[in-house]
Order: sequence, then structure tokens, then C-alpha cells
Amino acid sequence: MKVYNDISLLPYNSFGIEAKAHCLVVCESISDVINIARPIADGHHLVLGGGSNMLFLSDFKGVVVHSKVKAIEVVEETRNEVVVRVGSGVVWDDFVGEMVSRGLYGAENLSAIPGTVGASPVQNIGAYGAEAGQIIDAVYGYFIGSAKAFCLRGKDCQFGYRSSIFKTSEEYRNNVIITAVDYRLRKEGVLNLNYGTVRQKTEELGGESLENVRRAIVEIRASKLPDYHVMGNAGSFFKNPEMSAEVANDIRKEYPDMPSYDLGNGDVKIPAAWLIEQCGWKGRSLGRAAVHKNQPLVLVNKGGATGQEVIELAEAISADVSEKFEIKLEKEVCIIP
Repeated sequence: MKVYNDISLLPYNSFGIEAKAHCLVVCESISDVINIARPIADGHHLVLGGGSNMLFLSDFKGVVVHSKVKAIEVVEETRNEVVVRVGSGVVWDDFVGEMVSRGLYGAENLSAIPGTVGASPVQNIGAYGAEAGQIIDAVYGYFIGSAKAFCLRGKDCQFGYRSSIFKTSEEYRNNVIITAVDYRLRKEGVLNLNYGTVRQKTEELGGESLENVRRAIVEIRASKLPDYHVMGNAGSFFKNPEMSAEVANDIRKEYPDMPSYDLGNGDVKIPAAWLIEQCGWKGRSLGRAAVHKNQPLVLVNKGGATGQEVIELAEAISADVSEKFEIKLEKEVCIIP
């Protein structure tokens, strides 16, 4: 275990926000997690993975716990499937790349998403027609305070759109340190090519294969999303709003070109990027924070922006979308006050 006092969190958040932590604890083993789980319960604490979905508004006056528990091992194998246990500190895209190289299906559409494995069940990360919850078999960790171990089967994690029991339940929210996740992957499978331009790009790269799907999604993401190492960002800042088909059709009467995705339950999803662009925010700045010129769903740090500047931009966008469409945008990024 490594402990740092009064340390910058700049390397620990993809938005590139300069904030400090009163104390940072880096856990390199499960025993480190057990040892820290009890003492931090009495104070202000935060469990931080890659920091790719967080926005700090100020210094964190408490203890930040960062997992570097790293291991990838096969724990179950059948004729058709493999269950792989992955340490929470493993970089998510490293895991995806490893699974593709092993010829295992299920994670390839989630390529190039920043962050660590430990965050995947919390946020139920998703992209290009896939979500982590579809392949998560179990989540392991320890409760803060008691240091009691837990194992939650995937079916019990209450996965929803960018949501899980780790965000919605008082028992688990801000009260656990995840140490490992089991993923159930297939030895053979049908590729998921029906989202956006994935099929077209895959064919351009040589045809349908795990490797080409991964390459396609990496290239598509790179063409649309800024590299946070160059321009700080947390990916999609807002969730795509969901509504009844009836409400969406009322909006479409005035905006006949409005895109939507049928959710199969009578509801539809409207791209937040489209709503933001219709309000004239694409490429605009507010101070040192801006809306990305290629993807309006991404807010960026142009350099030296504070968390407060970013949130002011987000609130201005939300206000305009609400006024124009009577739709309330919900933040996907976690705000740390």
C-alpha cells in the first residue's frame, strides 16, 4: 500500500482538472483493500479508478482510494464459454484487447473506452450497441467499514442505462471497494455490427472478424472523440434521454429529421448530441471549457479549466435544451463537489 498526502489528482482524472486530495491511498493487493476498508469509513472518502467519468469541482478533503489490483485469469471454461476474472485496476481497453487476441467474443464493441475494469459494473459502461452488464458474470469486493467481502452475481447488479446497484442502492453506493470482475465471454459468437457505421467500417478493414470490429470501433471513436491526453474530457457528458414514442413524435412534428432509437418497450432514445447541436452549442466555448467541434456530447477542457467552468457550461447547455425541447438532460459524468 502506498499513501500520499496533499497530492494532485491531475493524473487521476481524464478531464485534466487540477484538484488535490488530502490523502491518496493506492492499493496494490486485496490485503491492502482489506486494511484500508475499515479506517476510511469514519471520514470523507472516494473510490477512484481511472477517473474517466468524474469531474472534480474542488479539492477533495478526504481519502481517495485507488486500486491497482491487476490480474487476468480464467476461472471457468466450458465448450462454448470462458469466465475470466479481472482485477479492478486493469485498464479496461487492455482487457478488451487481450480478450480479442484470445478469440473471445463479447467485449469487442466496448473497445477504446477509457478507465479501469473496476468502474465497468458501477457505470455499466456501454458503446456501439453493447454494455458491460451483458457480459458481467460477477462482481467482487469489500464493504467500507466492515471490510466484509461481497460477491454479486451479474443478474443481481440491477444494470440499467449507465446505472447499477453500485449507484442506486444505499447499501452499495459509495460503500464498497471493487477488487475484481468476472466476465462471461463466448468462444464463438455473432458480431454486433448494427450500430452506426460499425458494419461499414468493419468491411472497409477487411471483413467480419473480432479483430476488425475492434479496429473499426477504435478508429470510429478516434475520429469522433478527442484524446483526453491531449484535450481533457470524460467522454459523453450527458445521457441520451429516453421518452415515450408519443412524446418523441410530438417533437418530430416540428423537427422531422430528429433521429431516435426504438428501445422495444414503447419508448425511444433521442441522441443528446443532436439536441445540443440544435441549440447551437456544437464547437462553442464558455471560458476555458468547450463543446467538442465533432461530438456535441463531449465537453472538453481547452486548458486550465476548473471543474466549476465545466459545470457552468453543462448547465447552460441543459437550460437551452430544456427551453427548446422541454427535455431535461441528465449528466452521465459523476460530479465530485
